[in-house]
Amino acid sequence: MSRMSLTTTNVLPEGGLAAGCFVGRAWLPGDWGGPTPVLVGDDGVFDLLSVSPTLSGLLAMDDPAAAAVAGKGVRLGDVDTMVTNSAHDARDPEQPYFLAPADLQALKACGVTFVRSMLERVIEEQAKGDPDRAAEIRGAIGAEIGQSLADIVPGSEEAERVKAVLTERGLWSQYLEVGIGPDAEVFTKSQPMSAVGIGAEIGIHPNSTWNNPEPEVVLAIAPSGRIVGACLGNDVNLRDFEGRSALLLGKAKDNRASCAVGPFIRLFDDGFNLEHVRAMEIALSVSGADGFELQGASSIAEISRDLADLAAYACGPHNQYPDGLLLFTGTMFAPTEDRDAPDQGFTHHLGDIVTIANPMLGALTNQINHTDKIAPWTFGIGALMANLSARNLL
Repeated sequence: MSRMSLTTTNVLPEGGLAAGCFVGRAWLPGDWGGPTPVLVGDDGVFDLLSVSPTLSGLLAMDDPAAAAVAGKGVRLGDVDTMVTNSAHDARDPEQPYFLAPADLQALKACGVTFVRSMLERVIEEQAKGDPDRAAEIRGAIGAEIGQSLADIVPGSEEAERVKAVLTERGLWSQYLEVGIGPDAEVFTKSQPMSAVGIGAEIGIHPNSTWNNPEPEVVLAIAPSGRIVGACLGNDVNLRDFEGRSALLLGKAKDNRASCAVGPFIRLFDDGFNLEHVRAMEIALSVSGADGFELQGASSIAEISRDLADLAAYACGPHNQYPDGLLLFTGTMFAPTEDRDAPDQGFTHHLGDIVTIANPMLGALTNQINHTDKIAPWTFGIGALMANLSARNLL
C-alpha cells in the first residue's frame, strides 16, 4: 500500500489556525493518558480538561468557542508533530496523536440532499446493485429526471406535481421520495465513539465490489439543536449493498471504520458562522497505488434542503440527543468515472488514499482497507467512562 504523508501543509486550513477556533480530541499515551478534548492553534495543542472531560460536554455549552479559549490548559505538543503522528502507518503509540473530533455525540447522516446524488441512488435502485447496468440506466433516465428535479423545492406543491408525472411514467423511486418529498432522510451513520479521524484507515466490506467515498460537511449540533460548528466527513458507502435493497442501508453505511470525521471542528464565532458553511465547496481526491487519480467536489450551495432545515429535522420536537450529534449533510458527488473496465464506473481499491478538503476546515485524509483487516473498535463509552474515572476527571 502507498504510505500517507500528513503535514501541517496538507492538513491545516489555508492561513493556519489563527483565524478560527478549532477543537478536537487527542490520544495521550501513558498510564494516566487517554482521549482528551483539545484546542488546536498555531502555537500548539492544549488540553481543555478544565472545561470538560469530553468534547460533547464542551459543545453543549452556551458559547463553546469562548469556553474553549478561556479554558486553554496545558500545552500537549506541537501541531505538526501530532499531525504527522496521526498517520496510521507511521504512528508512534508512545506519542500523542489526533482522534476523531467526536466522543459521546450521536453520529447521524442525511441522504439524497443533492439532485446529482439523488439520480445516482435511483440508478443504484434500478440496477439492483449491479454496476454493469448502471451506465445504461444512467443514460436512459438521468437527463429526463434531472431536468425535472433541478429547481424543485422539497415538499412543495410543484414537487407533488412532479411526483405524479414520474409515477405515471414508472420512474418514481423511494430515493426521490426523500429527495423532494416532505420528509428528509436522516439515518444513523455509526455509533458514538466509533468514528475515526485523520490518518486512520477507513473500512470497505470485502464482499463489496461497488463502493465510493462521500465527501461531506458535518454539522456539530448541541443538545439544544443549535449548530455550533462544522468539520469534514467521509460517509463511506457500499453502492452495491444499498442498491440491492434499501433495507441494507445499515449494512451499506455502518461498518468498522466506515465513519471518518475531522481533522478538527471549527466552532462558530465572530469570524465563522453558518453562512460560511452554506457557501463551501468540499473537494475530494482519491489516489490509488495503481496510478489512478480521481478529483471531485461538492458545492453546498446546490443542496436541496438548507443546512438549518436538516439540523432542525434531525434534532427537534420528535428527536433529542442529550449528548449532541454530528450530522453529515449529504453530497452531490457520485463518482461515475471508469476505473477497472468500460462502463463499470468507480470503486475503491485497497490502499486508496482519500482526501476531503476545504480551505476553511482543513483536510481529512484516510486510507482504504477491508473492514476485517482494520483493528477492531474496542474503546467505547464504557471504556471512556472507566478511563476518565481513573484519571480523576469524573
